[in-house]
Amino acid sequence: MTDAVRLAELLFPDVAKTPEDYEAMYPERDLPEGARVTRFAPSPTGFLHIGGLFAALIAKLTADTTGGAFFLRIEDTDKKREIEDGVSAILDGLNAFGIDVTEGVTGKDTEAGAYGPYQQSKRKDIYHCFAKQLVQNGMAYPCFCTAEELEELRAAQEKEGVNPGYYGKYAKWRDQPLETVEAELQKGTPYVLRFRSPGDPEKKVVFDDFIKGKIEMPENDIDIVLLKTDGIPTYHFAHCVDDHLMRTTHVVRGDEWISSVPTHIQLFKACGFRVPKFAHIAPIMKLDEGNKRKLSKRKDPEAAVSYYVEEGYPKESVLEYLLTLANSNFEDWRRANKTAPLSDFPFNLKKMSVSGALFDLAKLNDVSKNVISLMDADTVYHYTLQWAAENNQPFHDLLAANEDKAKAFLAIGRGGKKPRKDIGKWSEVPDYLSYLFDETYQSDYALPENISAGDAVSILESYAPIYDETDDNNTWFEKVKSLCEPLGFTPNVKEYKENPDAFKGHVGDVSTVIRIATTGRTNTPDLCTILQILGKDTVLARLDNAIRAWKS
Repeated sequence: MTDAVRLAELLFPDVAKTPEDYEAMYPERDLPEGARVTRFAPSPTGFLHIGGLFAALIAKLTADTTGGAFFLRIEDTDKKREIEDGVSAILDGLNAFGIDVTEGVTGKDTEAGAYGPYQQSKRKDIYHCFAKQLVQNGMAYPCFCTAEELEELRAAQEKEGVNPGYYGKYAKWRDQPLETVEAELQKGTPYVLRFRSPGDPEKKVVFDDFIKGKIEMPENDIDIVLLKTDGIPTYHFAHCVDDHLMRTTHVVRGDEWISSVPTHIQLFKACGFRVPKFAHIAPIMKLDEGNKRKLSKRKDPEAAVSYYVEEGYPKESVLEYLLTLANSNFEDWRRANKTAPLSDFPFNLKKMSVSGALFDLAKLNDVSKNVISLMDADTVYHYTLQWAAENNQPFHDLLAANEDKAKAFLAIGRGGKKPRKDIGKWSEVPDYLSYLFDETYQSDYALPENISAGDAVSILESYAPIYDETDDNNTWFEKVKSLCEPLGFTPNVKEYKENPDAFKGHVGDVSTVIRIATTGRTNTPDLCTILQILGKDTVLARLDNAIRAWKS
């Protein structure tokens, strides 16, 4: 028995399974040629960031467009930073925006799929098996350095002007004889398991990133920690074992991990694993006083996926907008395929931006208005009711009690080649519908500068007797036009523009007075239809109130 094999037995006496056992337990996936297997692997240490949702979307699209598989893995080895219900927060954020998880962690205590467990905290035995193999092969060793010793090492390296880290001649426990190691083990001295790096920083590692292109970096020579003193693996080691056994083909993640790729390639090769392809996504940025910076968890409420849920952005809008950030050709594709499902878009990793995409809430609002404008009234009503149940209970109750009225209003201007684009998110609907209900209607009798209160009173006093809620749009408009000349207005807008001094205003001004009196707005959807929905009693009561207000 070699010293390395003996050391492995000393460190892992309870590990009975071999790597071959796990290879048999997790065979290659039965997928078509060229299919890609991807994952989203967050830590449950806080809210789901919009950048996380973006990464999950990219990973899922990469799998879906190739007939592959996408799964959710929870990297929960750092229990000190884990928050309560962190897994639920991740799942809620993904589910709210259409990232359906059919493999991996599906709930707080549930999962689906043949490659689990999908929580790293439940895979300790697997990591120890492969760690034991590395020790047997002379690629890993225990390090008994204390925190104080490591700090002294850093100080000495700083004084010498060399790169900091545990490597080469600075790796105290790298080549200690077995007897010395065994003595420490017998004393119960705490230790970490370190990787014996074969790297030479004078040499280069070259890899092709699907987004960044060809990248060349110095080899890693640091003896990184594989297992912490409690036996829990670091991210570097755990993700290497997991991605291999879960048969991940493409690692899609943030570009903050690029600096670790040389280390990860070493680990994959040392374990005898095939190295996956890498695709490193640039962070989502925002403009702050003219400068680009990353979206901040602390500074920017829009960094949290929950913000979009609370504001009531439809999942379709958020996904649509994220795709404009993902591939520059998406907007051209959407213009040519106005009603096609997003799944039809030929997403391509290689067309992603190398630098950070700029997140623009105004652009998201525009995208969302387009998306909502293509929905029918029933859909808009359903989504709004659903949003209000969680975020605005009084409005939910009002909406539920007036379903037909609300749907009739929401149907105005929908359909056709140029649908109205008044709503960008469900949180805007309460204000959009406010004048529809007596409970939320707020009068506002401010008039345009060219219309006096006296003229407004004359218009309403002339209009009230002839208003008929059964009039169709043409009949209604002809009645409004009939009011114009007797009151000094012209029914012809073109005539007014040619000779404005000859009239008090035009037919549009007359209808504006009626609109202000009945809705408190100067801009609304089709007024004739609104008046029909309000009902004659409400219309006449509001006209009367406006007359009294303008007379006072």
